[in-house]
Amino acid sequence: MPGVAPAEISAERFKTVFRNHPAGVAVITLRGPDGPVGFTATSVFSISAEPPLLGFSVAGTSSSLPAVRAASSLAVNFLAADQAHLATQFARKNVDRFAGVDWLPLPSGEPVLRGGAAWVRGHIEQRTPAGESLLVVVRAVLADHDAGQDPLVYVDHAYHQLGEHSRLL
Repeated sequence: MPGVAPAEISAERFKTVFRNHPAGVAVITLRGPDGPVGFTATSVFSISAEPPLLGFSVAGTSSSLPAVRAASSLAVNFLAADQAHLATQFARKNVDRFAGVDWLPLPSGEPVLRGGAAWVRGHIEQRTPAGESLLVVVRAVLADHDAGQDPLVYVDHAYHQLGEHSRLL
């Protein structure tokens, strides 16, 4: 409202707002110095179609942050509805996140998870500190999409499936 100074909102209220905002679920994968690195991300977003840019954020406390800082390229794996177990596995701490996971390396080396709804390989264009996170901008150079897969969605601490059953219009 005009003439009213904006008030700071608490971190908890801000988290609550976004907790109720549905987000697609992805696993970011890249080559690390000691093997493949991956982590679950619900912060992936499209920036531009021309040039094809996407972005995501990584928490400053993430064990994957050093690999993201060092990498020049990565893959964004958009999970299918039947891959909630992968979202959980790649969100765990202090485990081999790739153990038992069906994946293949692209010719350029980035790991791609099999069976997903889509994946994008890209070059990291920009890294910008933002609050307690790192904002990463990626230029897409290769992509694949499985139109037969419904996407995995995360809202209010739970995974959900979208598909024809959830279409409103």
